[in-house]
Amino acid sequence: QVQLVESGGGLVQTGGSLRLSCAASGFTFRLNAMGWYRQAPGKQRELVAIITGAGDTNYVDSVKGRFTISRDNFQNMVSLQMNSLKPEDTAVYYCSAISPIGYGGQGTQVTVSS
Repeated sequence: QVQLVESGGGLVQTGGSLRLSCAASGFTFRLNAMGWYRQAPGKQRELVAIITGAGDTNYVDSVKGRFTISRDNFQNMVSLQMNSLKPEDTAVYYCSAISPIGYGGQGTQVTVSS
């Protein structure tokens, strides 16, 4: 069955960095677009970053230049490097298989203190 296991969340000060990782299994990873969503308290879930199987990426405007999504199609891993973190980046971050397989992980908390 499809499994996505996130790691790497935590508490960091404004301006700091965190790296989220996601181990995927149960589907043909290299053919699947992958992404990271986030949901802050009282807000809708938003797609933060997406990467195709070929490695093309796209980001929500609020994280462009600060976050980098990457993937390793040999290790079946997708990562999100987050730099220059801001309090408004505080949210639960979810690794997601987007297309053609759609599936979401359990989420990992990222808290940025001011």
